[in-house]
Amino acid sequence: MGIINIDGHEVKITNPEKILWRELGIRKIDYIQKLIELAPYIISHAENRLLTTIRYPDGVNGKSFYQKNLPNHTPAWVDRHSWKETDYINLNHLATLVWLGNQAALELHTSFNLTQKEEYPTSLVFDLDPSKGQIFNDVIEVALLIHDTLISLEIKSFVKTSGATGLQIYIPLGGRYDYNTARKMNKFFASYFEQKYPKLITIERTVSKRNKKLYFDYLQMWQGKTIITAYSPRATANATVSMPIQWDELKKGIKPEDFTLLNVIDKIKEKGDLFEPLNNRAYNQHLGHLLKVL
Repeated sequence: MGIINIDGHEVKITNPEKILWRELGIRKIDYIQKLIELAPYIISHAENRLLTTIRYPDGVNGKSFYQKNLPNHTPAWVDRHSWKETDYINLNHLATLVWLGNQAALELHTSFNLTQKEEYPTSLVFDLDPSKGQIFNDVIEVALLIHDTLISLEIKSFVKTSGATGLQIYIPLGGRYDYNTARKMNKFFASYFEQKYPKLITIERTVSKRNKKLYFDYLQMWQGKTIITAYSPRATANATVSMPIQWDELKKGIKPEDFTLLNVIDKIKEKGDLFEPLNNRAYNQHLGHLLKVL
């Protein structure tokens, strides 16, 4: 066991040689180092949000569990926020991220809202998930069709991989609308695209009834629910990362496996934080014209 001093906080590192990604040989100490490199980007999009982690004490090939509540041994310096009788971690500092890395928290999922505005999501989020039998190119096809429509409506959107099999499209709103209003808008878009592309898109919740159509999940964006945060790793064999990408890059063709813990830093340095506009008020949009339709 060792101790790292970060900004005046002592973080214990236990079992640093434990393998977390067997096929890639990524040890816990390697993972923590990657988190330190990614910290400015992860924290930028995770801070002041309710955090749910998925922990893999024995690595991605072992058992896992979700953690919402603060564990009893949480250091006093870790920021937290209570909501509906649950004490959540706020991932606001590097020391917290390293501490989570030592806990083998391999996935970081955050709320759609900031803790300061519990009733207001910061973005509309379209969660696009392939059905059984579909490939990632099917997800790309639908995402690009949606993007074309948003452009025609003069709506600016940003896209990232989920790090697993899907894509997620964000429309920054700056917390302008409450969850009920945002849900209505999300349902409107989902139903519109399902009707416009009935052979490609479905909002059917029952998996067995989707008939190899892409599932547009408009229900996930809700208070208390979470989504994988930008630049979070995923507990996949390839150590993929939920990666913001450019729309032109998506048109050329990508795979989730193109973005991993082993290469993501180089890719960020090349193009910068493509989700930075989500934290910039200048990119917040007003969808009052859509509300008139609703």
